[in-house]
Amino acid sequence: MKKVVFSGIQPTGNIHLGNYLGAVKNWVAQQAEKVNYFCIVDLHSLTIPQDPADLHFQTRSLAAVLLAAGINPDKCTLFIQSHVAAHAEAAWLLNCVTPLGWLQRMTQFKDKSVKQESVLTGLLDYPVLMAGDILLYDAHEVPVGEDQKQHVELTRDIAQRFNSLYEQGFFTIPQPVIPEVGARIMGLDDPTVKMSKSLAHIRGHAVRLLDDPDEIRRSIKRAVTDSGNEIRFSEEPERAGVNNLLVIYKAITGKSVAEVEADFANARGYGDLKTRVAEVVVESIAPIRQRYEQLLKEPAELDRLLARGAEQARTVATPKVDQMKEIMGLVLPA
Repeated sequence: MKKVVFSGIQPTGNIHLGNYLGAVKNWVAQQAEKVNYFCIVDLHSLTIPQDPADLHFQTRSLAAVLLAAGINPDKCTLFIQSHVAAHAEAAWLLNCVTPLGWLQRMTQFKDKSVKQESVLTGLLDYPVLMAGDILLYDAHEVPVGEDQKQHVELTRDIAQRFNSLYEQGFFTIPQPVIPEVGARIMGLDDPTVKMSKSLAHIRGHAVRLLDDPDEIRRSIKRAVTDSGNEIRFSEEPERAGVNNLLVIYKAITGKSVAEVEADFANARGYGDLKTRVAEVVVESIAPIRQRYEQLLKEPAELDRLLARGAEQARTVATPKVDQMKEIMGLVLPA
């Protein structure tokens, strides 16, 4: 039997090259190998205040981006989280077996809460909703970045606690999977920090997936490098900018370290590096932009594909949450 994979992405706008190379490109490449559920986690986005009109647009926009990038509804299930009510129900049921202390020790909660004057309950409870997302589908694998690994580990703890309290083996215990290639694309303006959606509006920080070719070239041309001229992979902190550009080139082309360095063996400094990286990025992104624009012009088709995905997800998630209710002692409707 194929392994089950659950992947989630928030519709908070400014999807960028780091998101694509670190997650979406891998999703597309592997979608036929396993049973994949790709979820636009709009409920998670509500853990911080959102403009309703913007959230509505960004959710549909993200769906179009994922389809344009190559997510194929014939090979996987793509759906919006709030279209499958079992996710919210599972979160409440799992809340009732999750100790408060487990949530309070989450690094992301501690980091984000100190920056906010008023902390929403949803921010604290975010990992339980994430656990429900994963466990409803008995996912074996959850592709995540390092920043989400702790949440998957918490999901494992919650699943094991539920199994111990109610029924051994009820939930599959998932594993976090961190992609090796392109998993951590850094900011062009500061290669010591991860490229971030929250910073993608800052000029020169990121290449956004829907940027036009000239904007992409400008962003990469402004990328921070160093005072040297040697183009090779390096772990030296002062060479982080050059290393980041090479990682981008490697992730897009699929070449080995040796092949990438050979490609730049005769380059005339960092100007050549930036130009060639920009061109492979433009070439890679152009078909995505074209397909995205086409999908936005066909809203009925986009709605049809999302409705199809939600129905597929419900056939798995709804019976699972009903089983949760039953073994927890709730009375199911006749």
